[in-house]
Amino acid sequence: MRGKRNALLPIARRYQALLAEVDGWFAGCQARSGAAVRCGPGCADCCRGLFDITLLDAFLLQQGLARLPAAVQKRVRERARTRLAELQVAWPAFGPPFVLNTMADEHWTEMPEDDPTPCPLLGDDGRCLVYAWRPMICRTHGLPNLDYSGECFSDLCCTLNFSDGDPMLIAHLRWHFRTVFEKELALFREFTQAWLGQPRNELDTFIPTALLIDFSRPPAPGQLPNP
Repeated sequence: MRGKRNALLPIARRYQALLAEVDGWFAGCQARSGAAVRCGPGCADCCRGLFDITLLDAFLLQQGLARLPAAVQKRVRERARTRLAELQVAWPAFGPPFVLNTMADEHWTEMPEDDPTPCPLLGDDGRCLVYAWRPMICRTHGLPNLDYSGECFSDLCCTLNFSDGDPMLIAHLRWHFRTVFEKELALFREFTQAWLGQPRNELDTFIPTALLIDFSRPPAPGQLPNP
């Protein structure tokens, strides 16, 4: 089934190019904001708890994990399996391919904000072990996602940033988010077409379970929600 995984790689590389654009936006915001943006290497306050990512992000994380030393990979997967076991106490039926959309939204879209559990991909030095392959949400988090048009995709901002002002009013933080998210959706539909044989708009997982998904073969019938 290596051919299935290989078919996904070109889509993942194009997604990485899109994510690089997001990094450029964030770096530009930092450059123009100076000390008002506190995000930086070793700051890992937001790398805790559980939040959902797309299966395309999950596939990319696995590419990054595969580049780590074998001993580090083993340790990360052990952390992921420990987290999965904790989740299965509450959700006994939560199994491969670990897609959250099979469950009622209220079970996973409102995760506790005070969960201190570190991301399994967080190094002992507070740095991401797969930084170049991290998900979209990890790149946009910390600053509001406000489109040039005024449309707001997220008004969340790290409390360490812009402590003396309202970031929603800062013009240089705005960006063409709608265009970027439309491109992300188009790539996700290509990804699911290549993996499942049909395009999907939304299939999500958590970062720990993302590392345990088998992308070498499509899920069995009934393991995914209906289109």
